[in-house]
Formats: sequence, structure tokens, C-alpha cells
Amino acid sequence: MSDDARMSTPAFGLNRFDFSTPDNFAQDVAYAESLGWDYAFVPDSQLRRHDTYVLLAFAAKATSRIRLGPLLANPVTRQPSVTAGSIATVDQVSNGRAILGYGIGDTAVHLAGLHPAKVATLEAGARLIKGLLHDEGVDVGARLPARLPHPRSVPVWLAAAGPRALRAAGRVADGVFIRAGTHPDVLHSAVASIRAGAEEAGRDPASVRLGLVLHTVLTDDPERALLIGKSMAAGYYEFSPHLFETAGIAWNGPDVHELQKLVDPDFHHHPDPVESGRLVDFLPEAAANAFSVRGTAEEVTNQIVAALSQGIDFDIVVPQPVPTPPSTNPRDGTSYMERVATEIIPAVKARLG
Repeated sequence: MSDDARMSTPAFGLNRFDFSTPDNFAQDVAYAESLGWDYAFVPDSQLRRHDTYVLLAFAAKATSRIRLGPLLANPVTRQPSVTAGSIATVDQVSNGRAILGYGIGDTAVHLAGLHPAKVATLEAGARLIKGLLHDEGVDVGARLPARLPHPRSVPVWLAAAGPRALRAAGRVADGVFIRAGTHPDVLHSAVASIRAGAEEAGRDPASVRLGLVLHTVLTDDPERALLIGKSMAAGYYEFSPHLFETAGIAWNGPDVHELQKLVDPDFHHHPDPVESGRLVDFLPEAAANAFSVRGTAEEVTNQIVAALSQGIDFDIVVPQPVPTPPSTNPRDGTSYMERVATEIIPAVKARLG
């Protein structure tokens, strides 16, 4: 076997589709299913697209295999019992294919003029949701314990980058999406925090599944790829600066809070990531390498394989496209969805299998 062989290969999920209407979204997810994608995720952002759970229900009725869920919901814009009821409904209409991605909230929260949840709030929300989904009577301070009328055993995954959130995820989550780039030291530190949290809760650390979200820049233009990669690195620094320290990378530029005023809403979601990349062009190439995968299909394949060959068993990989592709899928072999499914995923699996 090759040096980058693993015991198993991960499933792959996509979180960018045609969100223009529920029908178009359902058709796009059905096409992704036909291409071999394993998961279809929806960013739960109420000011940017149609209702997440309506979209997922439409997709559930148009598909038969692909798994469906938000990536990610949060305890700020939706009260946790509402989220539990919504994802349980999606699980029912999809015949058991739902998954819940949950986190402190970023774009959905900031665009509403709100603040991301505290880690304690995130953990408490996840516990409430899990209790309701598993038909446990949950004490919420009402006259009677809270119960769902239609409980479903939907897996609850938390998305996290910081050590406190990762430990909390280890204590409560069925799985954890690590959103912290690809640097080996960062990934191993993240996994160590998850395992420590599981041990604190008396759980088997190996029972907590792992996922990896990778900001992916698929382009043949190396200059463009590098600038976008630097913007992605800046996006991690503005919310989780400790990741740079763990990776041994210095921020030798203007105060990030001053630069934040020049992007909308942040470095990860600025409409023109090349423009936002130029704002942080002082960052070394190592920063782009540590916090994105980028380049041609072959280069992206090599970088994903490297990220998955560090002795960490990831169950799900989400290569998140940057910039966001056009909503209309040409279906001629040139779209991000098609290219990753045909040029990258099979090559990754062949290398790791």
C-alpha cells in the first residue's frame, strides 16, 4: 500500500447548491446524488436563502440515498427545540437520512445584528436537541418535561475550531466537523481537544466521529488561488487567532479588526475573495497552505490526500467551494459540483483505498 493509504475512505458532502427556489434546490441535490455525492448540506442563513428545512424537505422527496441536513444551524436564530422538531421532520420525510450540523453561528447571526452563541449555550442547546430527538423528557422549566411528538434518532454534529468548543463537542456531539484548515499541528490539536472532552463526559473518545470542512479553491490560476487562500486564512484569524499560533504562522500586518471594516460580512464570505485576499497579501504563502486547499484538480486532490493522511480517521469531508459557484448548474461537466465529483473524489478514494 502507498504511504498515504488509510483504513477507510470518507464520505463527501457539498454545501453549495442552486438555492433560488425549493424546487431548483431539490433538482440540484438530486443531480448531486446522481454524481455520487454522499451528503447535501444547507447553510442555515435566514437572510441569504429560503428556509433551510423547507429546502431539505423538498430535497428529501426528490432523492433516495443522499443524506441531508443544515451545516450549520445555531442556537441564536432558532431556539433549540424548534431545531429539534424541524430536523426530526426532515428525517421522517427522508426515511432516516437527516443529519444536524450545529454551531455557534456566523453569517446568519452577524447579518441579523446578533452575536454568536457562547460555547456553554451551544453545548446546552445540543444536549436539549439530542434529548428531544431520543425521546427523553427534557426539563425546560415548564410544567412537564418537554417531548417531541415525532422523535427521531438524528445524529447531531457540532462544527468547531476553538479548543473550548471542540472540548464541548467531544462531551456531547455524535460527530464533530473540524473547521480549522489542514495544518497537521492544528488538526491534531483539534482532535486532542475533542478526545479530552469525550473523556471528561465519560464517553469513549473513539465513539465521536470526525468530519473535515476544507475551503477549496478550484482554479488553474495560481495567483488567484493564492490570494483567495490568503483571504481564507484571514477568515480563520479574525475569529480564531490561536490557530495561527498553533500552526506557527505570524500575523505581520494591520490590525485584523481594522481590515474587517473593509470586507462584507467577513473574509470567508466577502463577495470578491480576490479583493479581500489583496487586503491580506502580506500573509505568507504558508498561511494559505494551512487554511485552504487550492489549485488545479490534481493539486487539490494531492492536498486533500495529505490532509487525510495524518493518522486521523475522518468520516465526512466537505470541500467547500470558494468563491461560491453560480447557482445555475450548467450540467456540462464544468461546474464545481461535477468537477469535484468526477476529477477529485475518485482520485482521492483511489489514493486512500
